[in-house]
Amino acid sequence: MNLQQLHQLEPCLWTLPRATAEKRAEVLLYGTAPLLVSMDDKVLEQAANVAFLPGVVGASMTMPDAHWGYGFPIGGVAAFDAGQGGVISVGGVGFDISCGIRCLRSNLSLQDAAPRFNELADTLFHAIPAGVGEEGEIKVNLTQIDQILQEGANWAVKHGYGNTADLEYIEEHGRVADAVPDNVSELAKKRQRGEMGTLGSGNHYLEVQMVERIYDAAAALAFGLHEGQILISIHCGSRGLGHQIGTEYMLILAKAASRLGIRLPDRELACAPIKSPEGQQYIGAMNAAINCALANRQILTHLTRVACEKIFRDAEFETLFDVSHNTCKAETHEVDGKPRLLHVHRKGATRAFGPGHPALPERYRKVGQPVVIGGSMGTGSYILAGSSGNRAFASASHGAGRAMSRHQALARWKGRALVDELAQQGILIRTRSMRGVAEEAPGAYKDVDLVAEATEQAGLARRVAFLRPKVCVKG
Repeated sequence: MNLQQLHQLEPCLWTLPRATAEKRAEVLLYGTAPLLVSMDDKVLEQAANVAFLPGVVGASMTMPDAHWGYGFPIGGVAAFDAGQGGVISVGGVGFDISCGIRCLRSNLSLQDAAPRFNELADTLFHAIPAGVGEEGEIKVNLTQIDQILQEGANWAVKHGYGNTADLEYIEEHGRVADAVPDNVSELAKKRQRGEMGTLGSGNHYLEVQMVERIYDAAAALAFGLHEGQILISIHCGSRGLGHQIGTEYMLILAKAASRLGIRLPDRELACAPIKSPEGQQYIGAMNAAINCALANRQILTHLTRVACEKIFRDAEFETLFDVSHNTCKAETHEVDGKPRLLHVHRKGATRAFGPGHPALPERYRKVGQPVVIGGSMGTGSYILAGSSGNRAFASASHGAGRAMSRHQALARWKGRALVDELAQQGILIRTRSMRGVAEEAPGAYKDVDLVAEATEQAGLARRVAFLRPKVCVKG
């Protein structure tokens, strides 16, 4: 990205100046100069396009890990006011609805686990279905699918996958309201019948990690973290169901925009007013997909525990937190000193409520919401805590963010060589696709250390702990 197009407001905050006659919201970009330079110019173009949509409140924003996406940039955030004609956009949520991370803390130390990492890697690989179109042993009928879309992780717990204690540490206690299973097509539901409790492919993973460094002792204590501790992070979403919803509603909302005379700066930003029939229909389907993803991660949590207990009999894995990345949520935020109900799109960005927020579990309320910035295999991840001074509608970075396309990565790396190289570094990879490993090469992503540091400097969330990968299961 050419920084000469931008005006720097703060060390980690930039804006795109508006032309005199340009009628759009402000565009704000969070990040350091090196991170912004590493971004494609398409990020700026997409963020500016979002600023032209009806009812944008404040600004169209990008997080420090932003990169080019479909409609919104990945790492894009924008809030809309339904009372002022605000819209909801499929391109602002994404096709992998409610892709997110479930983080589990354990009572294991590196000293306990290291001698059996190879065995653990093999056991998790065989226990966790992963890969393109990969199905698991759990098969659900259409009636059960409707229940899952309505009840979320609560359905999984009721059917023996995990426990009620998990629900306290999942956004919305594992079930978002206003889900309408009838708004989800039969085709979308059929695609999900064999995919509950599966990881998927691409950048999805299950990773065994070790807490290598603590930055904030008070927050780490609240989160139950200490150096040398073993954690597991599960990164996945709503699988085929979410993708099918995105595909179908992209067309439905595009027709609605045309019918209502909404001029789209980019057809990938297909949208409809939040209060319109089509907007409400999509919200009901999207919320159903969020519940599907929350149930999926709950089932995967159970499968992970069962696998780990085969090796470590006294192991305990508690849910640290679970939050989605690709959603639009109705939330109350202060704007110009007054509370307003807004629909906040977070596309490849995570919610990051600060200290004192009533939606947080009591255990975390004094320090803020746990926020996970997932790195690529081989580089490490961060746990942060939401900041009270967050000006991006309580949003933060969700990962390292791609620095090059999958095609470019394939041209540069070979999967087998990467697996061998990472093994020499003490990181064990288990995968069904060496092509997928090459596409997700650590070098294909931004420097996660720089992203986490910029996220803190920008006041979005503060670093609590750095996690070093030890085992990574991928599709």
